[in-house]
Amino acid sequence: MTDDFAQRHHDFEGCFNFRDVGGYKAADGSSVRWGRLFRAGRQERMTSADLERVKALGIRTQIDLRRDDEIAANGPGPLADIGARYLWLPVLPPASMDELNREVGTVGISGERYLAYFHYDAAPWRQLFETLADEASYPLVVHCTAGKDRTGVSIALTLAILGVARSVIEADYALTNRDVERQVDFIAQNGGLPSGMSRAQLSHLAGVPPDAIGVYLDGVEAGHGSVPAFLESLGVGTDVQDRIRRCLLE
Repeated sequence: MTDDFAQRHHDFEGCFNFRDVGGYKAADGSSVRWGRLFRAGRQERMTSADLERVKALGIRTQIDLRRDDEIAANGPGPLADIGARYLWLPVLPPASMDELNREVGTVGISGERYLAYFHYDAAPWRQLFETLADEASYPLVVHCTAGKDRTGVSIALTLAILGVARSVIEADYALTNRDVERQVDFIAQNGGLPSGMSRAQLSHLAGVPPDAIGVYLDGVEAGHGSVPAFLESLGVGTDVQDRIRRCLLE
């Protein structure tokens, strides 16, 4: 099912948590197409060898979910330079980190925090799914900084639209933890660990609580009945969702 990490994971030297979302079975017996939808973390540290490998994926669209301050710090990455259309969709505003801490009442990743993402402007989310509904967008990569939270929510919602089982969606989300130690090794060897942070602390920050996406989806279903109904409440209509299925299922 989802223990095919090696098949879907691209072990780039300077980019982490980069995975193909293909191969998952939908409820109607169809499958998510391979080589169409990728999820990833930031890419500006890619090596020349990485760039040669990523060119082979033929990515046409890069959807960047990061805040403007994150892009100012690290840049948009190299994919636009090798032919991808760059689409910036900041799903969270610059001050959101502190605001989310206050709203949720805790610091750190959780399903409750993911639910609060949608208390901000819904327009970037609508544009994300409208882009996923456009055949000309593919192959496509969705990413944020670590490729685990904003990206994780986006992919979970997409897989739910496609009719992939909840258990598989949750397992796909948890695959992020399989690339944590490699990422920590890279950081330790290229500039060292952040000041005052231990390796164990950085590993914790780079990973995800395996139950967070399930808590998030429980909240969506409790509030709206289903993911498709939730997306309709954001303005992502059934026509858009149907086109996403046509683009990604075979």
